[in-house]
Amino acid sequence: MYPLTLAHPWHGISPGEKSPDIINVFIEMVPTDTVKYEVDKLSGHLKVDRPQKYSNLCPSLYGFIPQSLCSRRVAEYAMQKTGRLDIEGDNDPIDMCVLTERTINHGSIILQARPIGGFRLFDGGEADDKIISVLMNDPAYGAFEDISQVPRGIIDRLRHYFLTYKQTPDNVGKEHQSCVISHIYGREEAKEIIQCSLLDYQDQFCQTQ
Repeated sequence: MYPLTLAHPWHGISPGEKSPDIINVFIEMVPTDTVKYEVDKLSGHLKVDRPQKYSNLCPSLYGFIPQSLCSRRVAEYAMQKTGRLDIEGDNDPIDMCVLTERTINHGSIILQARPIGGFRLFDGGEADDKIISVLMNDPAYGAFEDISQVPRGIIDRLRHYFLTYKQTPDNVGKEHQSCVISHIYGREEAKEIIQCSLLDYQDQFCQTQ
């Protein structure tokens, strides 16, 4: 018998039986969105976070891994890789960029993607990794196994977006920006981060009394 209500995108959808090799992704935004959407954590509905005030559109499908959390393990992994000692998780699901040749016109959908790498992004003192993935069976990107196979221009476009999407005319060009990408990493490291995030989620939400 089918449920009469929709599952919560963060808590009610599985990350996938084959995770971290193949991951279910809930898409919040598509490249044509001029408004930043995100899932309301309480209700599970897609909400307007803010209009995009400036000329920055996300160059890929963008969403998150259900039942993941960027918390203690993800932060510890980032500190291990960078030598920094001041990192915390941002307590959000792990973000996913999904590359595809096909036009998908709206968010609030689920798809399957294969992780191929990612950006180690810090927003202030918080870990905020962006995992790069490819849509399963995509004609153009589906065969890619590692981020090294992605054309450099696409990686540069994604990198530029995440380094500038919080900028305003008042802070452009200032030395200390909010977002910093310290590393671009490959498939195996992306999968380790996903595993850490799934365990962080279990620690936070699945502990029995």
